[in-house]
Amino acid sequence: METIEPPVVKTLTKKDFESDQLVRWCPGCGDYAILAAMTNALPQLNILRENFVFVSGIGCAARFPYYVNTYGFHTIHGRGPAFATGIKLANPQLSVWEIQGDGDALAIGGNHFIHALRRNIDINIILFNNEIYGLTKGQYSPTSPTGLVTKSTPYGTIERPFRAADLVIGAQGTFFARTIDTNPKLMTEIFVEAARHKGTSLVEVLQNCVIFNDDAHAAITARENRDDFQLHLKHGQPMLFGKDRKKGIRLNGLKLEVVTIGENGVTESDILVHDAHSEDPTLHLMLARMAPPHYPMALGVIRQVRAKTFDEAVAEEAERVKQVARYNSVDELLNSGETWEIK
Repeated sequence: METIEPPVVKTLTKKDFESDQLVRWCPGCGDYAILAAMTNALPQLNILRENFVFVSGIGCAARFPYYVNTYGFHTIHGRGPAFATGIKLANPQLSVWEIQGDGDALAIGGNHFIHALRRNIDINIILFNNEIYGLTKGQYSPTSPTGLVTKSTPYGTIERPFRAADLVIGAQGTFFARTIDTNPKLMTEIFVEAARHKGTSLVEVLQNCVIFNDDAHAAITARENRDDFQLHLKHGQPMLFGKDRKKGIRLNGLKLEVVTIGENGVTESDILVHDAHSEDPTLHLMLARMAPPHYPMALGVIRQVRAKTFDEAVAEEAERVKQVARYNSVDELLNSGETWEIK
């Protein structure tokens, strides 16, 4: 099966991808760090600038296409994946990035979001997750934790939140990664990995909203917490964390547990080795569900497997149909059979 690769160029820099538009987010917003990481990542892909397209829906995150010096579409609420799918099918050489906030993706855009993952179209989805609606001034979102007091839930939300990982695994997603807005280096690395993945990549960015949900992710991002509550996963490497990397994750029966090397006879050989490429998503989901206070948060590429993409399947089907089709163009159809001319 022949795969069309986009033309490459090796001379682009971060500055080439910086827009001349004034970036208008609230001072201190995590979106600035995401933008910086993206403009650091794009030159590393060696793709022509005109072959990048950024697509967004509605929300604070949706301003992103204005701030990257590429082609872009600011579309309608929740429908970004549909536009991104059409763009990729129309021109498979394009590197298509779809930007969504947690409300845009998981509320009004829920069906588009999960079906993009299920189809495995070769696009990259970046999910800005600040667990709140920011642009509409602080209502609770599908990822807001139970009990969160907001303008629309003055007594605390009674709903259970969505977890992006659950949706990805349930929709048979082939790539899921998680990062944080306080670590631009990790974000950059993950964006590069996502772009090189064939299929739908979903990158969840735990992002801070300083105005309406400040410190939403402080349990893992605060200076005093980050060593003990961030697990940076690398394929093929043991799951170690902590300031001195003496803590690790071990599988005990059907549960994961946090252990300390040197205590109770635990050695590094007891620590799980991360396999992001396993076809079985069971352990990927277990890792993605970990959270403080009992576990660290798993960051990095959690799942990355290869499967036929939707665009590859469409191209193959088109070739099969051409072999048996009676007509191969509109002209052939219009000029078939009996014809006449009207003067």
